[in-house]
Amino acid sequence: MALRPASPEGDTRQQILQRAITLFAGAGYAGVSVRDVAAQVGISAAALYHHFPDKQALYLAAMEHAFARNESGILAALESERSPLERLSGFVTGFVALAAGDQEFSKLVQRELLDGDEARLELLAEHVFRHPHAAIVALARELAPDLDSYILADSVIGLVLFSFQTAPLRRYLAGRAGPPERPEDIARHVMTLLTRVFARQDAP
Repeated sequence: MALRPASPEGDTRQQILQRAITLFAGAGYAGVSVRDVAAQVGISAAALYHHFPDKQALYLAAMEHAFARNESGILAALESERSPLERLSGFVTGFVALAAGDQEFSKLVQRELLDGDEARLELLAEHVFRHPHAAIVALARELAPDLDSYILADSVIGLVLFSFQTAPLRRYLAGRAGPPERPEDIARHVMTLLTRVFARQDAP
């Protein structure tokens, strides 16, 4: 393997993370070695270990990095001073953009759920998803105090994810016609449905 000229340390770390995201999304955790990632970056495995002590640390950092590319808009919507429904709309819009625009991150999550490795799932829950999930649970509690806020939050997330995860299948189902839904159409549909649900919650 021909090694590339040395890059600034921050640049090298970013390159490692980006290459790792692509490889892990394509082949899963078990299908990628530290040497595979190092080869894609053009560095030695020893040089990669200077940045990450082991494969699990690299994988967790890659997942954090992949989510961070889209996290700021989602959290900003959830933590703003707007009304609960406006915050929900901002979350749905941002989450749809994440699901539609970052296929690598979506594949990373789907692969991890299918693998079902308890240790990695616990690490991902703690280090990647805990903060945004807690924020959407808190918003769900505001919107419908009489409902289970955890189930409600997961239901909102599921409304978005189902549209994208089943898209390859749904186009073949009977009665469907026309082009696939655009992300903005999905966001609008989800918010129309949720607005009606929460309007009924507020009705006397």
